[in-house]
Amino acid sequence: MALRFLADHCISNTIVQTLREANHDVLCLRDVLPVESPDATVIAKAQDLDCILVSLNGDFADIVTYPPSSYKGIVALQMRNHSEILPQLMARLVGYLKLQPAMEHYRGKLFVVEVNRIRIRE
Repeated sequence: MALRFLADHCISNTIVQTLREANHDVLCLRDVLPVESPDATVIAKAQDLDCILVSLNGDFADIVTYPPSSYKGIVALQMRNHSEILPQLMARLVGYLKLQPAMEHYRGKLFVVEVNRIRIRE
């Protein structure tokens, strides 16, 4: 079963391609909204499209501003300006997605993906 993602404007083509190669459906923000759209518009579009939002934008990891229970899922990738960790980060994420292939698992949760762990906030 493929998961459905909306890739924020900060998500590279490499990340999009990695998710697609893992047989997931990935929409790019630039294909559905202007790139400079405010965060509230971006996450609302993810909801409208029934997508899990995937972003490098740390704002989406703020559970006060974006309470996970209000959304269909948020994946916050934590690279901290270290692009060299991208392969390990994506291996961690893709491995987790393989273990949890149902969209319902992600609903109402924030997944903070780091190289050595994935933290889940509800």
